[in-house]
Amino acid sequence: MTGVPASATGGTGRPAPPRGKLGAAAVNQASLWNIANILTMIRLVLVPGFVVLLLMEGGHDPAMRAWAWAAFAVAMITDVFDGHLARTYNLVTDFGKIADPIADKAIMAAGLISLSALGDLPWWVTGVILARELGITGMRFWVIRHGVIPASRGGKMKTLAQGTAVGMYVLMLTGPLATLRFWVMAVAVVLTVVTGLDYVRQAVVLRRKGLAAERAAAGRPGSDADAGAGPEADAR
Repeated sequence: MTGVPASATGGTGRPAPPRGKLGAAAVNQASLWNIANILTMIRLVLVPGFVVLLLMEGGHDPAMRAWAWAAFAVAMITDVFDGHLARTYNLVTDFGKIADPIADKAIMAAGLISLSALGDLPWWVTGVILARELGITGMRFWVIRHGVIPASRGGKMKTLAQGTAVGMYVLMLTGPLATLRFWVMAVAVVLTVVTGLDYVRQAVVLRRKGLAAERAAAGRPGSDADAGAGPEADAR
């Protein structure tokens, strides 16, 4: 005899799980430490380490640049896996929704700004890419109540091109490879601009449809807007 009613134990003899806000908080806290979130946190931790390695010895030590490239590569690889794991195994959390895009933009921004500060990459390239990323982030908040625009194939190609180009600039390449990285970065910039404009177009269309749906819902009989339009209203 435990003194606990069978109904409270679910018939198993074990105490029932906590209910209410406390129980929900406990579940959310436990789900925070999953593999997807851990990979995201690793990526965040890699950002300062990557910058330190890249700028060591004035930023012109091939060995340190190679280590910086390794840190950048690990960050980009975890970016691929954490989102896939979260979606596949239902590990999506509020922390992951916020931290994942921050980690993505942090590692890319760190690479672009550091390379421009070292004189390896024109500042206008860094400006175009960062302006696009920040602008699209603001656009997401602008339309979030109307829906979410899924990642497109062009957006994925943009991310791949940016990551490849920045990685090539981190390495101190010479000869044909130095020329190749210029063209890879050129492709990345073009994709950045084109996909950014397409995202703006989709966001505007989504917002218009959302507003139209809201107006239609407000005008339907039985909606809040018509709640007072009964027989007394018809008599007025």
